[in-house]
Amino acid sequence: MKLKPLADRVVLKMVEAEETTKGGIILTGAAKEKPEVAEVIEVGPGGVVDGKEVVMTVKAGDKVITSKYSGTQVKIDGVEYTIVRQGDILAIVE
Repeated sequence: MKLKPLADRVVLKMVEAEETTKGGIILTGAAKEKPEVAEVIEVGPGGVVDGKEVVMTVKAGDKVITSKYSGTQVKIDGVEYTIVRQGDILAIVE
């Protein structure tokens, strides 16, 4: 099954949090923070949303930073995705 977002929505797959710190300390599952960096999987077409023209500036494969608790989580074929509006994306990681 494939997700195809509508309007200004973007499908993201969260990037796993680091399991060790820079100092070499191994983190348990409870000590890891919720990841905020995600990979763009699919991008909607944009268009007119709420009376305003929306041009999509992200593309599949981009790494982005989102708000911690934004979007809707869905699980397809055992993989967890987050669907957000492009406006919920804070930055593109280069």
